Amino acid sequence: MADAAGVIIGSVCPAARVFNPEATMARVSTYLNFPRCTEEALLFYRSVFGTEFNGPMHRFGEMPPCEGQPPLAEADRQLVMHVELPTLGGHVLMGTDAPESMGFAVKPGNQVHINLEPDTRTEADRLFNGLSAGGVVEMAMQDMFWGAYFGSFTDRYGVRWMVNCGAAG
Repeated sequence: MADAAGVIIGSVCPAARVFNPEATMARVSTYLNFPRCTEEALLFYRSVFGTEFNGPMHRFGEMPPCEGQPPLAEADRQLVMHVELPTLGGHVLMGTDAPESMGFAVKPGNQVHINLEPDTRTEADRLFNGLSAGGVVEMAMQDMFWGAYFGSFTDRYGVRWMVNCGAAG
């Protein structure tokens, strides 16, 4: 799928552009967390916007086991790990289920993240360090299993952010 400028957009997990090297422009999207109803919500949004998902709806069961973590609960394996839906003007809604078994508790105020996808790791670090100053880092910038350089935090004003860079090195 291409946006209005003809830039190809695609996704298979939060590191969408890692899997689609043709999509190299930085972008900003909105990431939504749902209490076990992501599929229902994004299917509804798709019907309203009349667009199609960028790639498949990925499930937690596709995630590799995490060292030092308990195995994924069977009831959580079919929950949505990541999905993307273009809306208007090139903006993309992304979504995930937030299973209680993984320590999540969705409530007003923690269900939305601003997702930054810079072009370089240097820019990713600059944005992460600048915006997280005085806030609370949830996950420091690090290489992730989906191939991206990723980190998340809540800034000093209570806004939740994710920085997700698909660029190597």
